Amino acid sequence: MLGALANLAIRQPRRMLLLALVVFAVAGVFGSTAIGLLNARNPFSDPSSASARAGALIERATGKEPSPGVLALVPAPPGSPAVASTARAIARVPGVAAVTAPVPGHDAGLVSTDGRSSLVVATLRAAPDPDTVVPNIETALRGRPGVLLGGADVAGVQLGQQAQAGLGFAEAIAFPLLAILAFFIFRGAAALLPIAVGGMAVLATFLVLRLINIALPLSIFALNLVIGLGLGLAVDYSLFLVWRFREEMRLDASTERAVRVTMATTGQTILFSASTVAAALAALTIFPQRFLVSMGLGGAVVALIAAASALLIVPSLLVLLSRRISRARPPEPGGGWYRLANGVMRRPVLVAVGTTVLLLAIASPALGVRWSGIDATVLPPSQSARVVSDTAARDFPPSNDANAILVVASAPASARPALATYAGRLAKLPGIARAGGPVALPPRTWEITLASPADPISAAGQRAVTAVRALTAPVPVLAGGPAAEFAGQGATIAATLPLAITILVIVTVLVLWLMTGSVILPFKTLLMNALTAAAATGVLVFIFQDGRLTGPLAYTSQGGIEETDFLILAALAFALSTDYGVFLLSRIGEARRPGAPEREATAAGMQRTGRLITSAAILLAVAIGAFATSKLVFLKEVGVGVAAAVLIDAFIVRALLVPSLMALPGRWNWWAPAPLARLHQRPGLGEAEPAPPPTPPTPAHQAKNRT
Repeated sequence: MLGALANLAIRQPRRMLLLALVVFAVAGVFGSTAIGLLNARNPFSDPSSASARAGALIERATGKEPSPGVLALVPAPPGSPAVASTARAIARVPGVAAVTAPVPGHDAGLVSTDGRSSLVVATLRAAPDPDTVVPNIETALRGRPGVLLGGADVAGVQLGQQAQAGLGFAEAIAFPLLAILAFFIFRGAAALLPIAVGGMAVLATFLVLRLINIALPLSIFALNLVIGLGLGLAVDYSLFLVWRFREEMRLDASTERAVRVTMATTGQTILFSASTVAAALAALTIFPQRFLVSMGLGGAVVALIAAASALLIVPSLLVLLSRRISRARPPEPGGGWYRLANGVMRRPVLVAVGTTVLLLAIASPALGVRWSGIDATVLPPSQSARVVSDTAARDFPPSNDANAILVVASAPASARPALATYAGRLAKLPGIARAGGPVALPPRTWEITLASPADPISAAGQRAVTAVRALTAPVPVLAGGPAAEFAGQGATIAATLPLAITILVIVTVLVLWLMTGSVILPFKTLLMNALTAAAATGVLVFIFQDGRLTGPLAYTSQGGIEETDFLILAALAFALSTDYGVFLLSRIGEARRPGAPEREATAAGMQRTGRLITSAAILLAVAIGAFATSKLVFLKEVGVGVAAAVLIDAFIVRALLVPSLMALPGRWNWWAPAPLARLHQRPGLGEAEPAPPPTPPTPAHQAKNRT
């Protein structure tokens, strides 16, 4: 396949580029509309969890959402005309099922402690989408001085709007920075390649996700990952191809031969790399949360499309611009990376132990991680839902029902006395302020509402849910509400994580075995990737959980890390570490095939990829680090964490840990049991071994010849 692509690029480069231009135009027209179409509801919840099933029972019985999702903050006391008119305006909006306004002497939880402000609480119908109802409520209340909208449904809508706004801002930051860096790294006309490939990869992925969204609603947050990862990988893959092409041209190869060798070597490695990145991110799709499914699909698709875009576009441009692209100074024999590798391999145990200890020290803050969730507090302070949330927490008594724990049961009418007794016992549990009910919901559903003063995602709120679920009930019950939903998210992630890790390990080992033929190198790669991922998560906890760099990063700490962010960061760190590892191992393998000693091959591979991988890491860190400009703190966490991961991997793991761990086993790095070795040698398996032009002698060989 790669040989055929190389032939097409050599014989018909303009047709290949014209085809790419057509695909780019189609993707631009139809793919860009994905921004407004990806709107999966409740993307952070598990639809099969107990809390989701409890909510579904209430929705079927009442036709409305289980909890109030809209809070209108009115700067007026209860019973005032402003409060009454606000309630009437909300009630007239289609899709609103019920509205509660405070009256003097009642509903103390809806009145501020100073008596000067009120909360009007609204519950939406089950069927309408909040994305359509909430804007209509905003329109109905427009012009009312001081009235602000908040609540879970409003926060969900504003999260989506903020994510859309952040897409354009991230692009405005990432593209110019990448263009400037590409100019200094690629030099000359070659700097145009990564931007063209990156734009193609992002828009084509948007189009694919739009098609997937028809059958499987996706979260809009996946588009942030697509832009950052798509640009980063496209730039990296373009850089790898251009670098290898220039290397071949410096060996006096013709343009045609340089393109063929580049595709047969680096092109093959890109396929392995994209496969490992896609597999690592696809592991996220086995989690039930639609947010993780969307991130997994978006990341896997953009990795494969970035590789395809680079392999389709770059070879043709190399042919057309060969004279301008091939201009570059030759590498220094025995350069800095060669000397560094040899220095490390002279003391491999010391360097390996020291580097491992350093990475574990960086990772250590992750041992004290605390989890946070997605609510209005992740929004910037300028958003009304965030203002209402902060004001309600500060100025109102914690007794309104918006964060109540809902206990739901399906039972006959005869169960009422037993459920009433059960409700009384629930009211006495720690963390429960009062119990309301049981309330009969036709035909056989009962609801007990437990008001809790604790924040749903706080430790106290989670202890309250645990206590409710531990209390023996007279009939089978389900606990719902925000606190139960957060608890359910953690439980399903913990239950699914072992399978995700197993899939990730199996796929990584398989792909690396296919590439190298070794069973040792894949497991060493797993170890190094795990250290990189652990160090990145440690950086994440150190910064965001403890509230450091709040000024430069412009965020408010939630006192914890969003749990799904931890998974996404670990998957991305693992994937991108494998990405760079694949390129380094491929060059070490090339160097040892003519018979170079193990340490010499490792040093040669480091020399040929050291500057390449560090340049690629910087470009990728900029592309994904643009997440850090997001005004949503959980997206900011992903940007900072992934940027840290790729830089740690390039400047610490690849520079120090890889050569030390390659030196220790020596030739046993490439060992495999005889049956696997024979299988790997079959045609169609493993990495292609083209016949490139002779490579320049290494410094060790030059010294030997001089003697």
